[in-house]
Amino acid sequence: MTVRLGLGLPQMRQFAIGRDVPDVARAAERIGYDSLWVFERALFPEPATQGLYGIEGLPWPDQYRNVADPLVTLTLAAAATERAELGSSVLVAPLHLPFQLAKALASLDAASGGRVIAGFSTGWSLDEYAASGVRPYAERGAALDEVIQVCRAVWGPDPVVHDGRLTRIASAAVGPKPARPIPVLLAARNGRAMRRLVDHADGWLPTSINAGQVAAQWRRLRELAEERGRTRPIRTVLRVNAVHRATPYEGAGRAPFQGSVDQIVADLVEYAGIGLEEILVDLQGGARDAEELKDVAAEVWEKARAAGI
Repeated sequence: MTVRLGLGLPQMRQFAIGRDVPDVARAAERIGYDSLWVFERALFPEPATQGLYGIEGLPWPDQYRNVADPLVTLTLAAAATERAELGSSVLVAPLHLPFQLAKALASLDAASGGRVIAGFSTGWSLDEYAASGVRPYAERGAALDEVIQVCRAVWGPDPVVHDGRLTRIASAAVGPKPARPIPVLLAARNGRAMRRLVDHADGWLPTSINAGQVAAQWRRLRELAEERGRTRPIRTVLRVNAVHRATPYEGAGRAPFQGSVDQIVADLVEYAGIGLEEILVDLQGGARDAEELKDVAAEVWEKARAAGI
């Protein structure tokens, strides 16, 4: 049942990004975390055009009002660490120009000695697409497809050639190259997204919605891979948005990963049984500051390993 454990880096407004990101990154690597992760939230609309995740009436969390840029955050962490992988769960790929994103990720991988994991999704926020989407929201799937294609081309051997709707590279040398092939992981729940993953990506980024649902999605993804003739393995990293409390959550209705460290670890044990390779635990939302985040991260690590995870 042993799985790799990752930690979410501090990106929210209670943190001093320039000081706290390197500090937490160094501490996480020293504790033993295998990887460090960021997410992307470009803006906080007021009033919101739609609810959180596109669900009508579901409010956006107040903590999304101020989220540091994911690539800047990863760069700060890269400079402060030597071993831990550096991943995104997720970058909303269609909010970025494909060539510039590919070049930035290649540079970061080269600088970090081959530690980048490129986690992408199409996103869901109409407001973010209105502000920075490279194609309309309705074309988000096609935009993600081209981001992946451009990344593969830019990261590959010269001369780089690509002729797409968003990016045209006639023939060019593009460097620096990544230190090794950067794995592309995708968030995917529905059939079309899963087919894209099976055909064009290296791995899957599920979220901890419900252990039974995650297990069912994982079975479906493996079945689809077999149906489509995929033979290479699918890397898996589960994202957990934990809400830590100093005292246990009492009563019915506790959501997964909500409560004390012992409750969070008990949930980790359940999800580890699904058979995924890695679990990313993001604890920053409930932390007052970097010191509390480091303390809780250390306790979660120690108790998770003691529990056999």
